[in-house]
Amino acid sequence: MGNLKIYLKQSATYKIYRTCVRNLVDFMDTLGSIIIYGFATLRYILTFRVHRKELIEQCARFGISSLPITLSIVSMTSIIVASQVAPEMVKQGGGNFVGLLITMLIVREVGAIMSGFAIISMIGSSLASELATMRVTEQIDAIQVLKVDPIRYLFVPRILSGLIMMPLVVVVASVIGVLAGAVTTDLTTDLGYRAYFDSVWFGIYMKDLTVCILKAVCFGGTIALISCSCGYTASGGAKGVGLATTKAVVWSIVAMVIWDMLFAIAFFF
Repeated sequence: MGNLKIYLKQSATYKIYRTCVRNLVDFMDTLGSIIIYGFATLRYILTFRVHRKELIEQCARFGISSLPITLSIVSMTSIIVASQVAPEMVKQGGGNFVGLLITMLIVREVGAIMSGFAIISMIGSSLASELATMRVTEQIDAIQVLKVDPIRYLFVPRILSGLIMMPLVVVVASVIGVLAGAVTTDLTTDLGYRAYFDSVWFGIYMKDLTVCILKAVCFGGTIALISCSCGYTASGGAKGVGLATTKAVVWSIVAMVIWDMLFAIAFFF
């Protein structure tokens, strides 16, 4: 019987089973931490217990520092789409709808999604690695010894900056994307700027702008919350910092896609 147990534990099936169980436990543990820290942070936000100086610094970091990479990604995506779509639509007689199609794509999806990817890669990973380093070097323990709540001092300014700055970043990136699409359309087709911008107003409604801003708020808060939570619960030295950063990036991307799907079902299905 003992030999049978040893054989089973060495089998590939048992190893796959243990891996699945370990991943499931890690998933539930991470999800539970995110929910707990999210409610704790919300309590401080609703009671306006915020460190203003730290909030301003995080807003500058979340918004201004991420603008170059965000604008670059959104504008290049717009150029790629316009250079492929505009000539074909003109050939098919749909030149009057080129501006509408490109603008709708940017406002509804590209602006928020690509901005989210840029924020995750630059700001989210930075937040996770920063808090993870503080955890493994016992700086967070020192903060607690000084009777300072780490949630209020570390989580609240970062998450609130994500809620505030992400919509602004998405709006600016979307405007730049629409302009980049107009320039690309003018260079690749016979359509002028006037025809492009006249078609923009055919199908863009206030609903699209509202959904875009709401989506950006959810993206920003979720990215900051997940990044802070993964970094805060890190352990294991330098390896733990790397694992926490990777987990924060993966979880943020998955959460952002889920949010995007929910918004699509709720408002456009």
